[in-house]
Amino acid sequence: MKRGRSERTTLLDVATRAGVSPITVSRVLREPEKVSEQLRGRILGLIEDMGYVPDQAARALASRHNSTFGVLVSSLTNPAFVRFMQGVEERVRETNFRVQYANTHLCIHEESRQVKLLLSQNTAGMILAGLEGVDQVRTLLKNAACPVVQVVDIHLQTGGTSIAIDHASAAATATRHLLDCGYRKIAIFGPIGDERGRRRLAGYSKVMQEAGLYDEDLVCHSGPATGAQIGAELLRTALQRHPDLDAVFCQMDDLALGVLFEAQRIGKRVPDDFGICGYNDLDFATMMEPPLTTIKVPLFDMGYRAADMVIRGVVGTMPSDTMVDLGFRLMKRGTTRTL
Repeated sequence: MKRGRSERTTLLDVATRAGVSPITVSRVLREPEKVSEQLRGRILGLIEDMGYVPDQAARALASRHNSTFGVLVSSLTNPAFVRFMQGVEERVRETNFRVQYANTHLCIHEESRQVKLLLSQNTAGMILAGLEGVDQVRTLLKNAACPVVQVVDIHLQTGGTSIAIDHASAAATATRHLLDCGYRKIAIFGPIGDERGRRRLAGYSKVMQEAGLYDEDLVCHSGPATGAQIGAELLRTALQRHPDLDAVFCQMDDLALGVLFEAQRIGKRVPDDFGICGYNDLDFATMMEPPLTTIKVPLFDMGYRAADMVIRGVVGTMPSDTMVDLGFRLMKRGTTRTL
């Protein structure tokens, strides 16, 4: 008999057709290594033929989690987050876990709301790739019944596992490189309103103050958005205020791309007259002309290993206080002078 639209194939249907118990079918889906290869293949074939889809809500009730990772991000359009999420997806792809993204738009209240929603759904684990109001959610995260991994900054204290880099140190390295190259009037462009941006600004400011060259007017805030057009606009504005500006540290590579386009448009020779350093080392950085000097952040590896930490946390093989500093690299290329 043909099933109606409201009917769905159940696990019992598959078990009856296969001549096995429902527990065996469930084991094929959840612990396939415990079922013989021949039987597993036969049951998987029936599952495919019969169009059986596991009821995740029922599985969540029967389990202590719903097999879903919650990934909290502050922007779904940031190209750096895209690379990070590719790493998460690659690690999860061959498992029974799924990924649910929550965009907070850099709003502290939205962060708290999304954290509460994820925890109320018995999420298997949580990856914090964006977090502005850590004090507002610290208690929630501390009492979470699932592994929590933050990848915002290695020094951000959430009370859980961390796998990240030191953004202040990375920005200091970039700024020091520009100084070593002979540039003196160095601006910083980027979204300094978020946690990463604030830490990068701190690293830049420290080095410039130590050199006796810090000028608050050289701090150019782009707002939460980035992009080549914004980079070009920031450079035009900065040069109006400081015609002797000779270098820019951009907190995003896409900003650096716009800075390069604008510098070339107005006739500045890069890197002889003007230096540019980016951040993240996105794919297009080596394709620019000249290629972009930038800070390489291991975004894909960070996503992959964060997801791996959650998986290991679910099965109880990851200590709750693990801290992993992935480090960074200064990629010296054609937009800064040769030392």
